[in-house]
Formats: sequence, C-alpha cells, structure tokens
Amino acid sequence: MEEDLRLSGLRSRLRGRTIEESLTIISGLYPGKVVFTTSFGIEDQIITHYICEKDLPVEIVTLDTGRLFPETYKVFSETIKKYKVQIKVFFPDHVAVEEMVSKKGPFSFYYSTENRTECCRLRKVLPLERALKGKDVWISGIRSGHSDNRQMMDWIEYDNKKNIFKYYPLFDWSYEEVREFAMKNAIPYNILHDKGFVSIGCEPCTRAVQPGEDFRSGRWWWENGNGKECGLHK
Repeated sequence: MEEDLRLSGLRSRLRGRTIEESLTIISGLYPGKVVFTTSFGIEDQIITHYICEKDLPVEIVTLDTGRLFPETYKVFSETIKKYKVQIKVFFPDHVAVEEMVSKKGPFSFYYSTENRTECCRLRKVLPLERALKGKDVWISGIRSGHSDNRQMMDWIEYDNKKNIFKYYPLFDWSYEEVREFAMKNAIPYNILHDKGFVSIGCEPCTRAVQPGEDFRSGRWWWENGNGKECGLHK
C-alpha cells in the first residue's frame, strides 16, 4: 500500500513534464539512488544524451554478457568519447559461466528454452541484480511498441520483486520518432539498426527483422510464441 501511494505521488509529479524535467526531478528526489541501464540500442542512446546534456547525477551502467556484437562495443566507445561520461560495466560471474559452457557447450541456448533462460539469467539477470543494489529508481529505454508484452506495462511502475521504481522516458515514442531524434542530435548509434536490427542483444541471439515481421521477432527467433523476454523486465 505504501509503495502504491509513493508511485501515485511520483506519477503525479512527472505527468505532463518533459523528459528533461522528469529526469531532473527524479535525480533530485533520489540523490545517488538513480541508475540507468544501457545496452547501447538507439533508445538507450537518447536517454544517455538527455542525462549527459543536463549533467544529471544518474549512474549509467551496462551489462556486458561476453556475447555482444563488435558494433555494440564501438557505440560504447563512441558514447564515452562524445559525452565524456563514465559507464560502469557489470560482467557475469565467470565461475558460473565457465561451468555452464563446460557442461553444455557454447550454444546451449539453441537447444531449449530452459537452456536459453539459464544463459540469460547468468549473463544478464544476476549482473542486473548487482547493478540495482541500493538503488531506488531504475531508468530503462523500454517502449510500448517493442512487444505485446510491453504494451501492457506503464511508463512508470513499481517492481515489487526488485523493490524499485521503474521509469521509461521513451515509453510512448514510436521507432520513427526515436530515429528522427537520434539523427537530428547527432547521437552515436549502432549501425546494425541500419541493417534491419531493431532490437540488439547478444550476437548469437539476435538477427535482423524482415519486412512485416514483429519488432521482437529478431530476438530468440527459434522459439515460438510472443512475449519472449530475457528476464530483466519480467
């Protein structure tokens, strides 16, 4: 009940505000307790731009799974160079990953959904738990247009499992609006976006989306069904 009241109050304070105003309010209300997770996709790059342009006290972190595209690391480097910002990196526990790969091989995630979720848990979910530790607000680049599952989310939420507020600044933006803003403001972005990759994760688990396909169809394409997630935003 207390969290519901706090969420209602925060939603009221942010409703109708610009992204710059909302980020400023949040970072002021929760000093040292706000974290933004970036995977260097185009949406995340826009949020990084907002944070850095206003020099807001928001910690920017990324999860390096060890399976990212070379193009992603290039955006990582270009972002640091352009914005002169420090981005904290969280790696998976090497012992757990060594054990999984030794036992099941480097591509175990192709063989079953259970194996795939295990890989995501070790490489992403557990490092995220460390990244969020001690934080009160988690900022993410989620948009409602990403998937049917994400359309059921709200632009600001309270995660009872993680005990943290979640704020999605670009929740109501279209992909076209995202692209236009990035181009207009000369924001570094992953060139894979120009090759049909709309949602970019680990290299073995991501492919380009074909015309007419669902936005998230490029992720874990060998699995059936909608609502495929890695576990970060369940």
